[in-house]
Amino acid sequence: MSVIVELSLFPLDKGLSVSAYVARAVGIIRASGVSCQLTPMGTCIEGEWDEVMAVTGQCFQALAADSDRVYLTLKADWRRGRVDGLRAKTESVERALTKAGEEL
Repeated sequence: MSVIVELSLFPLDKGLSVSAYVARAVGIIRASGVSCQLTPMGTCIEGEWDEVMAVTGQCFQALAADSDRVYLTLKADWRRGRVDGLRAKTESVERALTKAGEEL
């Protein structure tokens, strides 16, 4: 079983640029060993539910430690039996785009 989540979190009280805080969270995610993919608007994480939720909690705690307000969004897609979904989902769309291009 696998869940893919898209996590976006950042402090609201640290000025216009929050990349250092986002990097702190992404570092926690990468150090955890779960599969992840950084995107411009969030980070996708794949793993078992409890593992992914624990990493999400660690990211929140790390930012909340020195912030008065943290914004967090989380989207989740759980699917029984899925393996390597981060790669497989994007490859499926790329194949569809290629096929659509061939049909034009």
